[in-house]
Amino acid sequence: MPDMPLSAAGQPEQASMRIFLTVFLVAAGVLVGAAVPAVSDFVRGLLASAGLPPTALTFAAGPDAARSAEAPAGGAGHAEDDGHDHAKPAAKPKEGHAHGEHEHSEAEGEEGHVKMTAEQIENQDIKVARAEGGTLSRHILVPGTITPDTDRIARVPARVVGTVAEMRKRLGDDVKKGDVVAVLDSREVADAKSEYLTASVKAELEKTNFDRQQSLWDKRISAESAFLNAKAVYSEATLRQDLARQKLSALGLNAAEVAKLAKQDETTPNTSTLRQYELRAPLSGRIVERKVDVGTAVGKEGDPSDVYTVADLSTVWIELSVPTSELAKVREGANVTVTPSQEGAERHERGKVIFVSPLLNADTRAARVVVALPNKGMAWRPGTYVTAEVEIATDQVPVRVVKSALQTVEGKRVVFVRTEEGFEKREVELGRSDDDAFEVVSGLKAGEEFAVENTFLLKAELGKSEADHDH
Repeated sequence: MPDMPLSAAGQPEQASMRIFLTVFLVAAGVLVGAAVPAVSDFVRGLLASAGLPPTALTFAAGPDAARSAEAPAGGAGHAEDDGHDHAKPAAKPKEGHAHGEHEHSEAEGEEGHVKMTAEQIENQDIKVARAEGGTLSRHILVPGTITPDTDRIARVPARVVGTVAEMRKRLGDDVKKGDVVAVLDSREVADAKSEYLTASVKAELEKTNFDRQQSLWDKRISAESAFLNAKAVYSEATLRQDLARQKLSALGLNAAEVAKLAKQDETTPNTSTLRQYELRAPLSGRIVERKVDVGTAVGKEGDPSDVYTVADLSTVWIELSVPTSELAKVREGANVTVTPSQEGAERHERGKVIFVSPLLNADTRAARVVVALPNKGMAWRPGTYVTAEVEIATDQVPVRVVKSALQTVEGKRVVFVRTEEGFEKREVELGRSDDDAFEVVSGLKAGEEFAVENTFLLKAELGKSEADHDH
């Protein structure tokens, strides 16, 4: 009981000391916590020993300390809180880096453009076309030899036995169908003409006699036997005339012309056409071979049977030897591009396959393929060796670009698409191809305009602009 006053008296002093200590610790904690965040645990311990809650330090330290206090207690919670605080300032550099990447992307987009006016494009002869679909053709290469078209080559035969009297055409001369190219002197022809002319005269006489006898018989002046006899003789004469006419026709002679020439000979006794036999061109073309001379005997066994060879070379044939491995791909009607086999030859012509032999050559094991080829200007001479590109397949594609439109930039195939300011480099993915063009799978749409010629100039300009950009 005596001690009670002392305790009661001492309580105010202890309370004062506790308040002073609290204020001191709070102030020290704020200063130290602001300077060294890691000391805040030590301060919290002092507050706890003084009987004060840690939130006193939290409210005193400000909002940052409050956010730290909300984190879970312990080392792990503090580490996560500390990492979060350091990640916040790092966010701005990341945003700045993303912005830099965007600017770099725009810079690359500018690098992929070639600024060029319409006048510059025209002066540099850069051709522009619209992207569209087309056909890709696959081919095989085979050798061949030009030959005359056998449907357009003919011989001028000596149909009768005789001697060459005239050769009216020279080697290389052009002829038309029906032109007289040579004249023969033939006894066989003279006999045939004489027989026909005699039969014609005999038939005319017998016709006159028959008409007279028929008139008398109608009037019952002559006997019926005389009329019937005249009729039989006239019929026999007519038959002989018809047989003589057929003989002339077999020799290629016209009976009406023979009769006409016979009347002309009556007015010009010094000129006789009785023994003459005219040889005519069977078709229009050119004299490519002359086999006889004037005075040569023809028509007999052992004699030349032909006088001339006439060929129409406006169309020629190409004999191709296609290996059996490729034969199944070749079809009649296929397009063929022909070029001379000589080095440096740029001439070419297009033809069509007209025949594929079902038989194989026993020696070469190759099949005969015939191509019909137009021969304008007679430039393709029979006997010439050629190389033929035979079309074996065709593919329809939605977008087709010629090879001259493509360039390679940094290992990627690109085209240059027309823009308002010039051209834009566009990477494309290619598919099937032939000798002239590629199929575009992606990167270029039908309807877009792009450069198709002299694109190497655009590639050079693109390289210059990128070099300037790097500097």
